[in-house]
Amino acid sequence: MNIQTTAPPGPARAVLDDAHIGDIRGALGTVSIGDVAPRRRLSRRFKTLLAILGPGLIVMVGDNDAGAFGTYTQAGQNYGTHLLWTLLLLIPVLYVNQEMVVRLGVVSGVGHARLILERFGKFWGAFSVIDLFILNALTLVTEFIGVSLACSYLGLPKVPTVIVAALVIVGAASTGSFRRFERLCLALVVGSLLLIPIYVLAHPPAAQMAHDFLVPGMPPGSELSTVMLLIIAIVGTTVAPWQLFFQQSYVIDKRITPPFMRYEKADLIIGITIVIVGAAAMMGFSAAAFEGTSAFGHFTDAGGTAAGLGKYVSHTAGTLFAIALLDASIIGAAAVGLSTAYATSDVLDVKHSLHRKVTEAKGFYACFAGLLAVATALVLIPGVPLGTLTSGVQTLAGVLLPSASVFLLLLCNDKAVLGPWVNGMKTNIFTGVVVWVLVLLSVILTAGVLFPNIGGSAIIGVLVGGSAVGAVLGAVLLLQRRREAGRRDPAPKASEAERAAWRMPPLELLERPVMSTARKVGLITLRGYLVFAVGLVVVKLVTVGIG
Repeated sequence: MNIQTTAPPGPARAVLDDAHIGDIRGALGTVSIGDVAPRRRLSRRFKTLLAILGPGLIVMVGDNDAGAFGTYTQAGQNYGTHLLWTLLLLIPVLYVNQEMVVRLGVVSGVGHARLILERFGKFWGAFSVIDLFILNALTLVTEFIGVSLACSYLGLPKVPTVIVAALVIVGAASTGSFRRFERLCLALVVGSLLLIPIYVLAHPPAAQMAHDFLVPGMPPGSELSTVMLLIIAIVGTTVAPWQLFFQQSYVIDKRITPPFMRYEKADLIIGITIVIVGAAAMMGFSAAAFEGTSAFGHFTDAGGTAAGLGKYVSHTAGTLFAIALLDASIIGAAAVGLSTAYATSDVLDVKHSLHRKVTEAKGFYACFAGLLAVATALVLIPGVPLGTLTSGVQTLAGVLLPSASVFLLLLCNDKAVLGPWVNGMKTNIFTGVVVWVLVLLSVILTAGVLFPNIGGSAIIGVLVGGSAVGAVLGAVLLLQRRREAGRRDPAPKASEAERAAWRMPPLELLERPVMSTARKVGLITLRGYLVFAVGLVVVKLVTVGIG
C-alpha cells in the first residue's frame, strides 16, 4: 500500500537524466514519488525497506565476484586462516566508503565520475575515468574467467557457455525495466548463500577461525613480500574502486531520495554482512580442505579450488562451489559493466538509465555490451594465465584505491555538493587514516618488489615510520582546519526536515572551487607514486607468473 502524501516543491536540482525522477520501483516493492510521510508503523517500515533493498546488496555481493573467489580461496589454500583478520579491519572501511557514495548519490543526483569532472576539472576527471575503464575492463575479464572455470568443472562446453553468460547479462540489463534487472540480481544474491553449506561440509575449526578473525598475525615461514601482495589483493577485492562509481549511480537510477537514506544504509549493512560471511567461509573451507595435502600452498585458480573441494571434501562441495562461482561471476560482471557504462555516460553526458530501452539510451547500452564482448573474447584466447591475472587485477585495485578514496573524501567535504550532508570530523579522520594505511601498504609492496629479500623488521620500520609521518600530517591538517573554522561564524545546524529537503542545485549553478597549490601538489604526488607502484605490481606479477 502506498500513501500518496505529496512532497512540497523544492528548489531546482541537478538531474542528468529525467528517467532518474519518478517512483522507486524496486524488485520487492514500490514507493511513490510523493510518498514521504513518516513510517510510524513497523509494517510500513518493513515494506519501505523491501522496496529500497537492492543497491547495497548488489554492490556488496557483486564484490564477492570471481576475483574475490580466487583471492579468498588463495589465502585459505596457501596460508590457512591466518589472514582472516584482514576482513575484520575492512568492515568499517567498507561501510564508511560506501555510505559516503550513497550520500553523494542520493543528495546530488549526479554520478561519481561527473562530479569529479565538474568539481576538479577535465584533467582529474579524465584520470578517474581512464583508471576506472582500464581496471574495470581487466576485472570483467576475471569475471568471465570465473565463468569458464566453473563451466569446466561442471562439464559444460567453455566457448558457448561463456558466450551465453555474456548474452544473458546484456539481455537482463537491456529490457528497459529497472525492476526486472534488480529481481535477477537479487536472485543471484540468494545464490551466493551456497557458500554456507560448503562451509558446513568442510567444517573448519570454528575456534581457530574466531581467533584468526580477531587477532592479527602473519603466516609463519612465508615470504613477506608475497603475503603483502595477497593482503593488498584482499583489500582490492573487498573495497574496489568500481563499487564507488556503481553504487552512487545505481541509487540515483533507483530514484532514492534523502528521506529514504536510512533505509539505504540498512540495505548496505545487510550487504556488508553477507559479503564478510561469504569471504570468511571461503577462507575457512579452502583452508580446511587443503591443509595437510600436497596441494596446500600451491594455489592455481578457483577451478583448482573446486577440484580440491571435490577431492578432499565431497563431490557435492565441489559442485556447489562451481555453481556459486558461476553465480558470483555473473552478478560481478553485471555490476562492473554497469559501473563503467554509468561513469562513461556521465562524462559524455548521454542518457544512462536501466529504466530506458536500448533505443532511448544507445550509447549507455553500447558501452555496456561492448565491454562485455571484449572481455569474453579475451577469456576465450588459449593460454591466458588465469590465476595470476585474477590475483593481479585485485592487487591493482588495491593500489589504485587510495586515489579513488581521496576524491571521495574531497567531494564529501564539498558544501556546494552536499550542503548539510557534508562529512563530520570523525568520518574525515577515519577516512584519512584509511587512505594513509592504503598508501603504506602500497609502499611496502613497492619495497618488496624492489628488494625481494626485505625482512620483517624493515617492513615494521616502514609501518612505524609511515604511521608517525601520517600522525604528524594529520595533526597539522586538523589544526589548520580548526583555525579556518574559528575564523568563520558557525553555521546553524540544519534540522532533519531541512536535511531531507536539501538537494544539490543544477551543475551549471555551481561555482567550481579553486584548488590550492598544496592540494595540487598532493594530488600530483599521489598520482605519480601510484603510476610507479602500478608498474612495480606488473613487474611482480610477471615474476610470479613465470616463476
